[in-house]
Amino acid sequence: MADFNNANAGKSDTCILVLGAGKSATVLIDYLLRESPAEHWQVVVADADPAAAREKIGGHPSGRAVQLAVQDEQARTALIAASTLVISLLPPSLHYLVALSCVAEGKNLLTASYADEQIRQLESAIKAKGLLFLCEMGLDPGIDHMSAMQLIDRLKTSGASIGSFVSHCGGLVAPEYDDNPWHYKISWNPRNVVMAGKAGAVYREHSQTIRLPYASLFEDNRILDFPGLGKLAWYPNRDSLSYLELYGLPAVDTFIRTTLRYPSFCSGWKKLVLQGLTNDQLQIDTDGLSLQQFFRHYFPDTAPISNDNQFYEQLLFLGLEDSGTRINKGRCSPMDALQFALENKLVLGKDDRDMILMLHDINYTQEGQQFELRSRLLVNGDNQARTAMAKTVGLPLGIAAKLILQRRIGATGLQLPLTKEIYQPVLEELSRQGISFTETTALQIS
Repeated sequence: MADFNNANAGKSDTCILVLGAGKSATVLIDYLLRESPAEHWQVVVADADPAAAREKIGGHPSGRAVQLAVQDEQARTALIAASTLVISLLPPSLHYLVALSCVAEGKNLLTASYADEQIRQLESAIKAKGLLFLCEMGLDPGIDHMSAMQLIDRLKTSGASIGSFVSHCGGLVAPEYDDNPWHYKISWNPRNVVMAGKAGAVYREHSQTIRLPYASLFEDNRILDFPGLGKLAWYPNRDSLSYLELYGLPAVDTFIRTTLRYPSFCSGWKKLVLQGLTNDQLQIDTDGLSLQQFFRHYFPDTAPISNDNQFYEQLLFLGLEDSGTRINKGRCSPMDALQFALENKLVLGKDDRDMILMLHDINYTQEGQQFELRSRLLVNGDNQARTAMAKTVGLPLGIAAKLILQRRIGATGLQLPLTKEIYQPVLEELSRQGISFTETTALQIS
């Protein structure tokens, strides 16, 4: 573990440790550093890449950059032991290592990732030590949970009976920077893009449980109209049913959580899935392999593809005729090679901006009448670094950290942001930061 001390760093009894200095960390770290003088915090940013950690600190007197290989148990434990609260933005597979050290050292932990089975196995130990492990505290999951629960609790308090709940969320390129046939640019972890949907999905629709395998997720005919943007496609997101009880809606007729894309993305991605480009088990030698050779292996005859002009243009954009770009990742999976192509071709440009969309659609009955409530969020990025994705993933974590350290959130145990104690103050602060929903309610005429 290498310590890159800021010569001007002030000393503080309160130390926030941020693990990971990737794309989603920028706005979180900015927020913590901005609040640090008034709150008397020191913010330590640890990453395997010391340059990334130093860049995120930006010379701030309350910041300190540390090089850390998180698999190094001794170094990891020492950093966590010296902290007051830990925020992990590491890949989900590494959260368990962090969680073990946090339990051992008695430190609260916040993440934006799903509470997986490994983390849940620590639930009794977390509770016994009186710690708070707050998971799913980003965008999706995160802001979606908090905003949904605020609506659901409000409707229930007013005596409404909820019959249908559908929640959509997507990270897309802003329309003025949408200049490729995929209508998509990467503003978050590229691995999450290629892995999305691998486990299939399960949800409830019209009182029926629907289970879909990976290849059946990406249909381009699941359409909704998003105000100001036109037609978007959605695909079901993971296991919606696991949230029925958590949202207090066990008997609702329809419950679906989805991801938003443009229809052309879903159509094209489905073809890549069916041709095996998202296979993560097979191993291929990519040293010296050009993007052209990679794509031509899966699409040797381009004549039929050229009849599908949209998909042909999408393949061309990813590298179907690019003989100069070499993958050079050694033996890896087709999915790894595809990720390389996406990172090279669908990158968010220096002057590009992204946007975040969220839409809750709730049908409910009150006093014998049926209503549809639509709650909509649109967040625009500022630039390549301060993306809408970084804002909406990072700010909920930063705000929650502040509220915990101020003792305004006193919950303990393994928690998701589903209770009013958590969601109310976080949503209020998000609104002050420019992240707020607009609502419309319409009477349904049968």
